[in-house]
Amino acid sequence: MTTALLCETVTGRTTAELVAARDGATHGDMVELRLDGVSDPDVGAALHGRRVPAVVTCRPTWEGGRFDGSEQERARLLLQALELGAEFVDVEWRATRESAADFAAIVRKDPKRVVISSHDFEGVPRDLSDRVRAMRSVGAGAIKVAVTVSRLTETLPLREIGAAGDAVVIGMGEAGVPSRLLAAKYGSKWTYAGAGVAPGQIPAARMADDYHFSRVGPGTRIFGVVSTTAMHSLSPVMHNAAFEEAGIDAVYVPLRTCDFDDFLSYASAMGIEGASITIPFKLDALRAASSVDPLAQKVGAVNTLRRDGSRWHATNTDVDGFLAPLDAVFGTRLQQARAAVLGAGGSARAVVAALRSRGAVVTVYARRPEQARELAQTLDAAVGEWPPAPGSWDVLVNCTPLGGAGHRDESPLPRDAARGPLVYDLTYGPEPSPLLRDARAAGALTIDGLPMLVAQAERQFEWWTGRRPEPGVMAGAVRRKVKAQFAGRTS
Repeated sequence: MTTALLCETVTGRTTAELVAARDGATHGDMVELRLDGVSDPDVGAALHGRRVPAVVTCRPTWEGGRFDGSEQERARLLLQALELGAEFVDVEWRATRESAADFAAIVRKDPKRVVISSHDFEGVPRDLSDRVRAMRSVGAGAIKVAVTVSRLTETLPLREIGAAGDAVVIGMGEAGVPSRLLAAKYGSKWTYAGAGVAPGQIPAARMADDYHFSRVGPGTRIFGVVSTTAMHSLSPVMHNAAFEEAGIDAVYVPLRTCDFDDFLSYASAMGIEGASITIPFKLDALRAASSVDPLAQKVGAVNTLRRDGSRWHATNTDVDGFLAPLDAVFGTRLQQARAAVLGAGGSARAVVAALRSRGAVVTVYARRPEQARELAQTLDAAVGEWPPAPGSWDVLVNCTPLGGAGHRDESPLPRDAARGPLVYDLTYGPEPSPLLRDARAAGALTIDGLPMLVAQAERQFEWWTGRRPEPGVMAGAVRRKVKAQFAGRTS
């Protein structure tokens, strides 16, 4: 299997810091030594004792770097890197045009070890094809093309560039993350990892541990999570752990998109086989599906898609996923229990359907009454006036995004309103949400969204692969990830 290499970018304010960062880069196949920003650049010291091949880069400020000296000085550093045995040096395409005399000697020295690069931080240039041809005409051994993308489909032209086998191609920004994680699928010779040196860059440890980057090849099956906040999802950790345990050549990646048509076009081009669908695309997924199972039809929202040729099949694993932890703590008491559901989106539909299936009396509360009325009418529930009064419910379920990624400090209810027997918040994170903190302080039993996340993911995995994940694999992976995130916040 042909896989792309992982190049770990390291920086430092001094040569000593750069060398220390280089020696601490243990997850990559290569290391990029960024001399720009180093106050005392010592090329020999930066290269001496390296354990993996190095790309030496000295990025000027005019191309997103931190070197503000003369082009002559920059060219001298890169030429010295070649003379001292650097496996590659990175030379900007713009430099070969505007300072040709300074950089021509670098290319002549050993063209096979030169990477001609171009970075566009504004978007995808209209003349991208012409630019690539001009870059290749310089005669270097490889080219690097990095463009800023706001849509998944804007990364697709990079595949054509990568197909020639001489390129490193990267879509910068969150929408471009799949081009990094699926570098082998894009034909990229290698991709870069690091601590956010470039937009969308992911730490090498995360690429190795969460996404199993070294195992992704041209034939690897692709699954993913579709969301406007996909980068915050814990689903990749669970599914990739389950794929590895089961010995399945597949990878699960974040697919950050702002509209569902962008995902559909990208999925078709990349051959994506299955997807988890989250807020705000659950109704879009329902409309896009060629077939929908009875449960998802009843819920009126979809959280899982599976491809069959050009057709998408849809189901909803949120119902079973929601009930699994609730049954464990509330059991038969759900029969005739008063349930207050906050929100009226796709997740709320699944929750209302699940609660009604257990005989609960459900009232929907939403800031948009018309949306609440439509959901309630469809699933035999009532509509309440926002917010629900304390004492009016036995089970309260938060289906809004408040308390989740991007809204961790927000609660859907005033502090004194979370009083009742059980509060179930579908959001999750390294710490309890504000709603759950208030509920616990009021003496309520609480459940966060992690048990549901695991349960619904286990059902997705089985629906996609025909195999049940090994017991405890997904739960263990997500617990370790949350624990690591919490440790990172408090260290």
